[in-house]
Amino acid sequence: MAEDRIKVIVQNKKAHHDYFIEQTIEAGIVLSGTEVKSIRLGKVNLKESYAGIVNGEVLISGMHISPYEQGNIFNKDPLRDRKLLLHSYEIRKIEAMINQKGMTLVPVKLYMRKGKVKLELGIAKGKKLYDKRDDITERDVKREIDRKLKEGR
Repeated sequence: MAEDRIKVIVQNKKAHHDYFIEQTIEAGIVLSGTEVKSIRLGKVNLKESYAGIVNGEVLISGMHISPYEQGNIFNKDPLRDRKLLLHSYEIRKIEAMINQKGMTLVPVKLYMRKGKVKLELGIAKGKKLYDKRDDITERDVKREIDRKLKEGR
C-alpha cells in the first residue's frame, strides 16, 4: 500500500481563510512533462488561482508553475489555463452547485497520488469579514489554551 500514499505538494491556505469549504472533489490535471517535473520540485503556487466551468470543461486559471530549469524549449507559459479531468456527471453536479448564490470553485490542495498529479477542488461559500475575525479569535484562544496547558506540565 506504499503506492497509495499521498504526497502533498502545496496547499492553498488562503482558501480556508476566505471561504467555507462545503465539499471537496479530486480532479486530475492536464500537464506537460516539464510542468510535472517542476511540480515535483515544489515550484507551484495556488494562492491566486481559481477554477471555473467553460464550455462543459473545468479549467484552472492563475495557478503558477515555474518553468523547469532544464526544460528549455519544452517549457510552457507558467500562468496558462489548465484543463481538469473530471467525468461529465461530476461536472454537471459541480455546475449545479456553483450556480447557487454565493458558491464558487476553489483549488484547495495539489498533491501526488500513485505518481499522478491531483488537484483537490473545494465547492465553497465566501466568508464575510466578521466570520474571518471569529476564526482569528478562535485560533488565538486555542493557542492560548495550549500554551497554558504546556506550562502546567
